Amino acid sequence: MPEESTAHIDFDILDQKAISKPLVTHIYTADPSAHVFEGKIYVYPSHDIDAGEAFDDLGSHFAMEDYHVLSMDHVGAPAKDHGVALHVDDVPWAKQQMWAPDAAHKNGTYYLFFPAKDHQGIFRIGVALSGSPTGPFTPRPNAIKGSFSIDPAVFEDTDGTHYMYFGGLWGGQLQRWRNGSFDASSPESPTAHLPQDHEPALLP
Repeated sequence: MPEESTAHIDFDILDQKAISKPLVTHIYTADPSAHVFEGKIYVYPSHDIDAGEAFDDLGSHFAMEDYHVLSMDHVGAPAKDHGVALHVDDVPWAKQQMWAPDAAHKNGTYYLFFPAKDHQGIFRIGVALSGSPTGPFTPRPNAIKGSFSIDPAVFEDTDGTHYMYFGGLWGGQLQRWRNGSFDASSPESPTAHLPQDHEPALLP
């Protein structure tokens, strides 16, 4: 279905009411995750572009193809864009749609976790490594084994154990894994295989 018209919105008034100004204005960003590494703030957003894709409920128009890392010396400081940290063309298993990422650090290595559709159109989660929190990041040649869906978020527990949380319905495809394998039927439908209100999105 088409997006509703925004012609009635006064964006200047919205801008005046904003709690804060955008961190950057030279690129479009979304889905940020923020971390403090070595006393500085690092922001890992997705990088939205106009790829000319038609709007649909599968999110096909969110055709992100790379990641930039932003850094700030402290809250309220200017944000510095460190340029392209990872591009889809550098990821052997990925074809398109590099959506919301997250980052983690362990023993001097920085890890960028990211979802992307593979060459079969299935969202997987990959990881890329760097010696710097700003990258550039070098991707592993394959997606994380057994991974699926989108929006990875990584949590480090007090004992040093890391956990990843992920998932997203509709275009995020989580509901297509309800029976333990990817259900590719009705590929153009974002609502196919959605659980009932009383059902979990993903079954054991």
